[in-house]
Amino acid sequence: MQPPLENESIVLVFTLSGLNEMMGKRFVFFSLTALYYPLIVLCNVIIIYTVISHRKLHEPMYVFICNLCMNGLFGTAGFYPKFMYDLLSQYHLISYAGCLVQIFVIYSSVLCDISTLTVMAYDRYVAICRPLEYHSVMTNQRILECILFCWLSPFFCMRVLIVLTSRLTLCGSSIEKLYCENWSVVKLSCFSTTVNNVIGYVIIIIYFGHAVLIFCSYIHLIGQCRKSTEGRSKFIQTCVPHLLALLNVSVALLFDVLYTRYGSRSMPQDLRNFMALEFLLVPPMLNPLIYGLNLTKLRKEVMRLFKKEVEIFE
Repeated sequence: MQPPLENESIVLVFTLSGLNEMMGKRFVFFSLTALYYPLIVLCNVIIIYTVISHRKLHEPMYVFICNLCMNGLFGTAGFYPKFMYDLLSQYHLISYAGCLVQIFVIYSSVLCDISTLTVMAYDRYVAICRPLEYHSVMTNQRILECILFCWLSPFFCMRVLIVLTSRLTLCGSSIEKLYCENWSVVKLSCFSTTVNNVIGYVIIIIYFGHAVLIFCSYIHLIGQCRKSTEGRSKFIQTCVPHLLALLNVSVALLFDVLYTRYGSRSMPQDLRNFMALEFLLVPPMLNPLIYGLNLTKLRKEVMRLFKKEVEIFE
C-alpha cells in the first residue's frame, strides 16, 4: 500500500490555463467565435435537413454524410459554449464531473469521425468495385449496423478511458489547455498511470490504423477507376472529398496527440492553442462544405432549399 502524499487532495474543480495569454484579446476571440460557431451549426444543420427531407438522398453515402454532420454538432457542443463562457469570465474553471463529460464528448466525436470515414470508404469500395452487388450488400440493416459501429465503438473506448481516469488520485488541478483532455488529467496523477497510458496508446493505434486502412483501400480504388472514364468520374466526385476529410481529421488528431504528449512549454501559447484546437476548428466546418459543394445531387438540393427560402422572404 502506497503512503499518502502531502500534495494529495480530492480535486473538485480544474483550472484551464490555456486561455491565460489570450485574455488581452478575449473580446476579439469571443466575437470571432460567436460568428464561427453558429456558422458551423448552420452548415451542418443544412446538410442534415437536406438529406433527411429528400427521399432521393436516402442512399448510404448521403446517410453517412448526414451522420458525419450530426457528429460535428455533437463534438463542437462539447467545446464552444464553454469556451465562449470562459472568454467572458475572469476565472477559467470546470468541475471534475464536467471535465470528464467534456473529455468524453470531444474525443468520442473525433473517434466517431474516423469510424464514419471508415464505413464511407467501405461504401465507396462496394459501389465502385462491386457495383452489381451494391444494393444487396448495402441494405438498410447493413447501414444501421455501420451507424451503430460509428457511435458505439468510440463511446465504448472513451468510457473505458473515463473510468480509468476517474479512478486516479490526483495531485494537481491545473490543465494547460483550453479544454479538458484525458492525458492532461492523467498527468496530474500522484501514482503510476501505466494502465491508462497503455489503453490510450492502444486506442490511438487502432484509430490511426483505421486511417491507414482507408488510404490503402483508396489506392486499390484508384487502380480500379483508371480502367474506365465513368470510374474516374465517380472516384473524383465521391472519393476525393472523402480523402480530403480523412486527411483533415487525421492531421488534426495527430497535431493534438503530438502536442498533448510531446508539446514543449517553449512553444508560443498561440501555436499550442491552435494545435490543440485544429480538429475542433476545421473538420466541423470543412466536412459539410466539402460534401455540400462537391456532390452534385446534394448541392442541387441545397440550392433548391435556398431558393425556396428566398422566395418565402420575397
